[in-house]
Amino acid sequence: MASIDYIVRSGGPLAGTITVAGDKSISHRAVILSALAEGRSEITGLLEGQDVLGTVAALRALGVAMEGPREGRLMVDGVGLYGLKAPVGVLDLGNSGTSMRLLAGLLAAQPFGTRLVGDESLMRRPMERVAVPLRSMGAVIETGEGGRPPLYIVGGRALRAIEYRMPVASAQVKSAILLAALYAKGRTVVIEPAPSRDHTERMLAGFGYPVHREGATITLTGGAGPLHPVRLDVPADLSSAAFFLVAASIVPGSCLRLPRVGMNPTRRGVIDILRAMGAQIEAQNETTASGEPVADLVVRSAPLRGIVIPRELVPLAIDEFPALFIAAACAEGTTVLRGAEELRVKESDRLAIMARGLASLGVAVEEYPDGLDIKGMPLKGGVIDSGGDHRVAMAFTVAGLRAADAIEVRDCGNVATSFPGFVACACAAGFNLEVKAP
Repeated sequence: MASIDYIVRSGGPLAGTITVAGDKSISHRAVILSALAEGRSEITGLLEGQDVLGTVAALRALGVAMEGPREGRLMVDGVGLYGLKAPVGVLDLGNSGTSMRLLAGLLAAQPFGTRLVGDESLMRRPMERVAVPLRSMGAVIETGEGGRPPLYIVGGRALRAIEYRMPVASAQVKSAILLAALYAKGRTVVIEPAPSRDHTERMLAGFGYPVHREGATITLTGGAGPLHPVRLDVPADLSSAAFFLVAASIVPGSCLRLPRVGMNPTRRGVIDILRAMGAQIEAQNETTASGEPVADLVVRSAPLRGIVIPRELVPLAIDEFPALFIAAACAEGTTVLRGAEELRVKESDRLAIMARGLASLGVAVEEYPDGLDIKGMPLKGGVIDSGGDHRVAMAFTVAGLRAADAIEVRDCGNVATSFPGFVACACAAGFNLEVKAP
């Protein structure tokens, strides 16, 4: 990955209509389930970030023919549940933890073995959380030192249905179990301790495969039929929109419109938290696209105040906390977050790296095992090392809009994993942003 740095300075208000990237979580699942359908599916609005392209490349290596993606359009000739072929060599999934965890569930049921690897960051991420329930289904999965990649999945194992009470809310682990359950004999039951994003359940139903949900319990019976091909339109990614929701909130005089943003109830935590802080976010033209609620979001600048973030909202905003930490730094008073230890095992330790970065900008921040206390105060300029984490890089780019001097954010190449058009969108909105390449 080429080294890219961002230099951002404060400037005038943000304005206009900004179309952010397609939803990353939905894009991954759309590619996987289209590959398992019997016939040709058409996906539009697909995120063409490197993470999703890693999933596309992996399915191609498993024998699935595809056309594209081109301008967000991907045609997938599904091979059915039993049509995948053994890959030649390892499957390299780059930086994408979603790809590795979801594909682990799918590949656990195949008649051939596979080896999954990734980049330096992905090879440090925990994988036992997904391997443990899959092993209880009869899968044989070997992990590397400390339960980290590489993953070696032994083929030819008959899977059995399980009832699994998840210790931590995780959409990726839940989705891996449900993908494996498609092949398992009997009825698999997953019980969540708190809501996590439900794109997999919604999408399976859209492909014609029955999934039952009652409260915190999801039930899926293996062998209940084929997946039927679909036409699926991916909404804009709320996680990507979050950076612009915060940016417009903290820059006086700003007003941005973000069209067709996904408003899934299991993803709306960032909006609820920002509104509790005083943000002015309005949802217009609410409708449904491919089984997912969408709306145009209009956000206007507003004075923010520190809050104690409700614990029940934490899993509903887990990917958006880097952006929310910047909102907290620009708010009046102290924002308190607890129950977010999951942030320590993302692309970086996001609690530690955000705390260090905020402190270097003059923010009073206290770090705890499962959260941060952030006291809002004027930001100064400085140099931030993003640690190669795409969301950290974008968050500190937003911070530069309110800093007294320029902020240089280093190691921003991985922004392309989730939001390849971020710089163009930011500049169109009015960011004073310079890209410095070697």
